[in-house]
Amino acid sequence: MPLPPDPRHTPDRGTVRVTLRTNQGPIGLTLDREQAPCTVQSFLHLARHKFYDRTPCHRLTAYPTLKVLQCGDPSGTGEGGPGYRYADELPTDLPPAPTDPTGVRRLYARGTLAMANAGPDTNGSQFFLVQSDSALRPNYTVFGTIDAAGLATLDRIAAGGIAATPEDPAPVDGAPALPVEICKATRGR
Repeated sequence: MPLPPDPRHTPDRGTVRVTLRTNQGPIGLTLDREQAPCTVQSFLHLARHKFYDRTPCHRLTAYPTLKVLQCGDPSGTGEGGPGYRYADELPTDLPPAPTDPTGVRRLYARGTLAMANAGPDTNGSQFFLVQSDSALRPNYTVFGTIDAAGLATLDRIAAGGIAATPEDPAPVDGAPALPVEICKATRGR
């Protein structure tokens, strides 16, 4: 995958609509350039190059403090990406998670769109959709929100549960039992 356009010319104002058309239903996104301009630029670049088309959402979590659907890895393993990485644009305004007595974790509210990563400054193509309020360290770039139809789609996927395996008959982290594929990612007007 080629690198996105030169970040010196990255727009840092306004929002952009993107629709993820999945086999389970549409997920409408509003990307916020002011919140994370480089992340939005990269996401749009990948969508424009059809990177997300025909890719699975490979991970669903159902921990008490983490309920997300993770997508954006064409390999479906959680290890894949676009062949480039870029710096974090970490949130500074997330409220403390009410379930965390230490005050370290922040509230990633239902409907949040954020980048998954493997450590500092390792953003690539993987992202997660927050299905229910989740408590995380503020180490994940927030770059948008999910619309009502998208949340309804997420709720259906989450209600289907996580695919059981012989090693874990009642998992809280793994592949969604209802397979999810992003058929097409399209930018709105």
